[in-house]
Amino acid sequence: MNLKFAAVTRGQKYSPNHIGNDSQIMRLTIAELEKMGHRVRIYEEDIISPEVVTENFIFTMIRGSYALEKLVQFEKNGAFVINSTEAVLNCYRDRMARILPEAGVPFPKSIIVETSAKNIDFSGFENQEKLWVKRGDVHAIHREDVTLVYQKEELYSVLLEYERRGIEKAVIQEQLDGDVVKFYAVNDSKFFHWYYHNGSRQLPFDPKFLHKIALDSARALKVDIYGGDAVVGEDGSVKIIDLNDWPSFAPVREIASKHIAELIHNKALDFHSKIL
Repeated sequence: MNLKFAAVTRGQKYSPNHIGNDSQIMRLTIAELEKMGHRVRIYEEDIISPEVVTENFIFTMIRGSYALEKLVQFEKNGAFVINSTEAVLNCYRDRMARILPEAGVPFPKSIIVETSAKNIDFSGFENQEKLWVKRGDVHAIHREDVTLVYQKEELYSVLLEYERRGIEKAVIQEQLDGDVVKFYAVNDSKFFHWYYHNGSRQLPFDPKFLHKIALDSARALKVDIYGGDAVVGEDGSVKIIDLNDWPSFAPVREIASKHIAELIHNKALDFHSKIL
């Protein structure tokens, strides 16, 4: 069965330093779906609305709140959407910092705060010399969106900068020592790729455990196309520190696009059969 899809690209401000990479994984995925006989029309996230997009099958790299509000309307009208609006919002840091620990996923100790906060309770962080301050919604689009601070005065200064930019929430996290590992995955497939990102030591760990907690994270956040970062400790422990809805898959985009297209194809056909 051939379907008509809408492919919604990511707004450029949500692709800092990755505009080309994000567009390439989308382009390759579209090409794979067209090989299967599907038709795909491309839209930019900033202009979508039910009046503009007529297709009932949508795959999207949207991250901005305006476009997500529009996407909710499509879902309420019975459209197929992947990654779903809920999944994308669950990958916002304030939600992620709550959902993943509740799901039993190893995750840094975190505090979710209002950016207007002036007297934060740092219980449990007394022995931390350094803390990460991260905007609570979308992933980094500005240099200060993920900041390592050494003093509480510096932390409050970052929060004030967030507040002035209209960012309402932030996540304060412990600093984890170790090597950073990046990973990419697609649900309902055997595709899982990881590599050391900035670990000069390349500390040993169990890749199967990384795969498991990445999958546990994706299930908890309800996201199908994803990637992320983890920290490997000197003892071989692994903790997820970030999970992104539909990253660029830059090192493996050729093979990843085939798995992404197959996932979209299978889920769309299953969705179509259920509404007949």
